[in-house]
Amino acid sequence: MAFGKTNYIFMIAGALIMFLGYILMSGGGTDDVNDFNPAIFGFQRITLAPLIILFGIAVEMYAILKKPE
Repeated sequence: MAFGKTNYIFMIAGALIMFLGYILMSGGGTDDVNDFNPAIFGFQRITLAPLIILFGIAVEMYAILKKPE
């Protein structure tokens, strides 16, 4: 096999971390075009969620590059 068991565990963990980041980034929209919601520019959507997604990508890269045991 190209990957070992720990590689797959790290891959699943990285995917779940990225999924969490996308969930944190979603929402805050409005159906009315004349109504502005300043929550879309909050810390959670602008800073925290992208950092969590990047961390998930780093975990995925580690999972791919880690030598199987």
